[in-house]
Amino acid sequence: MNRTLNKTKVLRLRLRDKHARLLRDVAREVNFVWNYCNELQITMFNRERRFLSGYDFAKFTRGATKEGLHLHSHTVQAIAEEYATRRKQFRKVRLSWRKSTGSRRSLGWIPFKKAAIHAAHGQVKFAGQWLSLWDSYGLEAYQIRAGNICEDARGRWYLNACVAVPVAKHKSSARREVGIDLGLEDFVATSAGEKLSAPQFYRGLEPKLALAQRAGKKDRVRAIHAKIANRRKDSLHQFSTHLVRGYDTIFVGNVNASALAKTPHAKSVLDAGWSAFRTMLRYKCDFAGATFAEVNEAFSTQTCSACDSRSGPKGIAGLGIRVWTCGECETVHDRNVNAAKNILAAGRRRLAEGIPALF
Repeated sequence: MNRTLNKTKVLRLRLRDKHARLLRDVAREVNFVWNYCNELQITMFNRERRFLSGYDFAKFTRGATKEGLHLHSHTVQAIAEEYATRRKQFRKVRLSWRKSTGSRRSLGWIPFKKAAIHAAHGQVKFAGQWLSLWDSYGLEAYQIRAGNICEDARGRWYLNACVAVPVAKHKSSARREVGIDLGLEDFVATSAGEKLSAPQFYRGLEPKLALAQRAGKKDRVRAIHAKIANRRKDSLHQFSTHLVRGYDTIFVGNVNASALAKTPHAKSVLDAGWSAFRTMLRYKCDFAGATFAEVNEAFSTQTCSACDSRSGPKGIAGLGIRVWTCGECETVHDRNVNAAKNILAAGRRRLAEGIPALF
């Protein structure tokens, strides 16, 4: 019996701006339920020194939709469950209050469950209203499991729907493999010699951003930040899709982006988006039936990919050396491509030895 393997994928679609007022009103009620859970948790902890679960909150919120709330009962449950999850995650007695007005207003967030939303003829029905959106996925063909509707800093609303998507079968045994080295001058260098220069999305618009900030134009600042984020996301999506379509096995070095973000190179590291790129590769490989693995990239720059001798540039003084010659076999190496070849070799060894890759 053949069964299709499905995995959950999140589809993000933008809602029409004409629904913004309605969604803000719904988000205000969501904030009310969240703050009620927060206040109830504080009271219960002070009285009984115990924490409430999503199931416990359900006893107190039962019947709330009949007392003036316009939310679906499942949405109220989803809010309470999310609150309990985040409180446990952050290990706090209470979480921050959600604010519906003022300069520090919380961005709109409306969770929902399967029964609270329905997609048909290019629209979704939520809270008793049909909401129009830019349906680039054909949402009607999917069965929505759960998700949320959220607002960004510019006041635009998006539907984030969790749907089941069939996973492709694993590709043939004649595998095309590639190693990837992540860097700042060359964002990506592959073992096949392919390179993608660091686009510097933030650096390119930094002068305009500074000008808007000095002028106090908050809307313009938000627009520039959104443009930077969209450009970065589009570039990462395009190149990650290109790699997944071209290779069956992808090995990436486990460069520690969070540690490097605390160094003087922090701005360039955050602008590059290494973590987002690896996340894209991981889930795209899952859906394409390809293999993705992170491997230890220690000494990948210093080691000769031809003879394995550690004769490459070392230390801070060697960071500026982009091309070097091996002192043992006299092979001329491009710094980043050589590192990518060593990452590929390390990935092959791990798979051959049966050791799971680093995730």
